Amino acid sequence: MIRHRLVWAAGLVSIVLTGHAAATAPCAQDVDRLPPAVTLHHVVDGLDMPVYLTHASDGSGRLYVVEQPGVIRIIDNGRLLREPFLDIRDRVKSGGEKGLLSVAFAPDFAESKLFFVNYTADAGGLHTRIARYRAVSALQAEQRSEVVLLRVDQPYGNHNGGQIQFGPDAMLYIGMGDGGWANDPKRNGQDLGTLLGSLLRIDVLNPPSGRAYGIPQDNPFVGRSGARAEAWAYGLRNPWRFSFDKGTGQLWLADVGQNAQEEIDIVRKGGNYGWNIMEGEICTPGVDRHCDKAGLDLPVWVYGRDQGKAVTGGYVYRGAQLSQLCGAYLFGDYVSGTVWGLIYRDGAVKEVRKLAELDDSLSSFGEDEQLNLYVLAYGAGKVLRVAADGEQ
Repeated sequence: MIRHRLVWAAGLVSIVLTGHAAATAPCAQDVDRLPPAVTLHHVVDGLDMPVYLTHASDGSGRLYVVEQPGVIRIIDNGRLLREPFLDIRDRVKSGGEKGLLSVAFAPDFAESKLFFVNYTADAGGLHTRIARYRAVSALQAEQRSEVVLLRVDQPYGNHNGGQIQFGPDAMLYIGMGDGGWANDPKRNGQDLGTLLGSLLRIDVLNPPSGRAYGIPQDNPFVGRSGARAEAWAYGLRNPWRFSFDKGTGQLWLADVGQNAQEEIDIVRKGGNYGWNIMEGEICTPGVDRHCDKAGLDLPVWVYGRDQGKAVTGGYVYRGAQLSQLCGAYLFGDYVSGTVWGLIYRDGAVKEVRKLAELDDSLSSFGEDEQLNLYVLAYGAGKVLRVAADGEQ
């Protein structure tokens, strides 16, 4: 069992966990300035379109890497194992922005052996599936154990979001894109009656009897007429990657832009992040150049097409090895391969600096049990570790 104490403030949650879900203690002191650069150290290669990396919080140190076509691979002690942990290529619709996009291990995985995946399927029409699986061991999943918990129909073939992650409150958070096409023609981003264009929060560990998942009663739209109670925040275009700061509980989300701006958001309970009214901090040109911004949550950082074309969200660094990054948010761009660091203090961005550049498409960041950070090179099929500049 996971024992926890919740502390709520200003719509953000922090949590003290004991037991197998306990995280490594955050680094000691947040930095005021970023280092000039970091090094990206090769870990493994030989992967097929890697899109996500995480761990199982089981003390093993193993890394699990999601391959877009529908396979999860294991890195054990720096070695890529030949046998996959999970292979569901027979049910995944992959290509473009579709595929097996994320995995989240239950906080008590060491005992329960439960984990969850987000993937695109086309049996009966294109849709996103959130499914639960059980593992036979830490090295092998039970292929036939799938239980589909949630199905979300997709009107187009892009903007699927794709991230799932357990929050510090042991709830499962799900990033859903607007369903695709230019300018969000169905206005899903501003429609609380659909699950598209929203960040969802559901209880998959303690669902009510006979239900696939539970609705936390403190979700912001519970009881609102015409709104889906699963929503935690909305107004999103394509939230490809998000993460929780292990030190503060803040939820950082990178929302991929359309033609003008990429944005970084700190997500609060019930927030409206603007799409399709706004793209980044401007009124969406193809919708209304003179929009009303009242009531919308503006991003903490944006960048334009001179720096990149598709933001890849990362993590606030809380590991012990790189004190020069403590408290800095690292993020990147899929197209340019740039890795940036960002320092956010007292409600404002204090510094943003280019730290590294990947000569490939940067599909995702990942985190291990010691809170070290990794970068995935999509085309080259590589995993790289973020290290101090000059480290051998």
